[in-house]
Amino acid sequence: MITYKDAGVDIKRADDVLNRIKHKITGTFNPHVLTSIGGFGALSEVPRQYSDPILVSSTDGVGTKLKIAFNADKHDTVGIDLVAMSVNDVLTMGARPFFFLDYFATGHIEERVYESVITGICEGCKMADCALIGGETAEMPSFYRAGEYDLAGFAMGFVERDKIVNGSTIQEGDVVIGLASSGLHSNGFSLVRKVLFEVHNLKVHDRVEGLSEPLFEALLRPTRIYVKPVIRVVDRFAVKGMAHITGGGLPGNISRIIPEGFGVSLNVSQNRVPEIFKLIQKFGNITAHEMCSTFNMGIGYVLVVDKKDEEAILIQLKESGEDAFHLGIIERASRGETVQVVFNP
Repeated sequence: MITYKDAGVDIKRADDVLNRIKHKITGTFNPHVLTSIGGFGALSEVPRQYSDPILVSSTDGVGTKLKIAFNADKHDTVGIDLVAMSVNDVLTMGARPFFFLDYFATGHIEERVYESVITGICEGCKMADCALIGGETAEMPSFYRAGEYDLAGFAMGFVERDKIVNGSTIQEGDVVIGLASSGLHSNGFSLVRKVLFEVHNLKVHDRVEGLSEPLFEALLRPTRIYVKPVIRVVDRFAVKGMAHITGGGLPGNISRIIPEGFGVSLNVSQNRVPEIFKLIQKFGNITAHEMCSTFNMGIGYVLVVDKKDEEAILIQLKESGEDAFHLGIIERASRGETVQVVFNP
């Protein structure tokens, strides 16, 4: 007699691990969550403080950054990345992330790895003030390479209809504020891996001149979650536009929120560019344009605000622990000149 376990799927093992970390998951719950873990669906009430709530949703993964985690056997940060990629996107609309769903798929569940990943997801949810309300763990034998897994995340948030931030009110003279990234965040890793591991044959545990830590530590530093400090700004000031700097870099993401007929020249200090970007550019002989179009270059999130509010917003962000700084001023521009990036000494 052949069982499901004989075929490679051990439901009991997955349940045992989930039960062991259940307290971490329920630790992310808020009073609006109406169900516990284990149901076919998750129930949540709409927060009553909203008079005309609009749902804002986003979904994303961690991409090939996971390959670095596999090779380094370090799995405690990619869960934070997973949460960050979706909640930061929801945030750009002025919405508060409210709950999160995760999808973990692998060929064979390794309890230590699985627990580490889910713990990271819980940590990310706490950073974002959202509940890990549900998820799916899929064990699919022979579908994934041994020791590998994939992740997907889904965030849902709320914003008042008249408080939606979409860039439509941006005008000439508005200022662009940048918030520092923690490093690479979670995009561009196909290029990173090509340059560092295929062309230069480096190993994840190598120490490379210019970095003060092993290579894998710089590569796996988790994506910064900007929810709490930015929501404080949105609650107090009229923020006109926001962008999460992911794939497409500064030009590709900021241009998505600037109305037609306007543009901005971003002045970025070389001192603000983390060493890991300089290393990748040098090793890959990559042009500045390609770097800016692929990576965040040390700027993970951007706000567009009225000039009169800039100083107060910068002060508030810095009091919240953010490295925030002036990036540029919105100007009239012809088509095709929306965003330019200038690196200064």
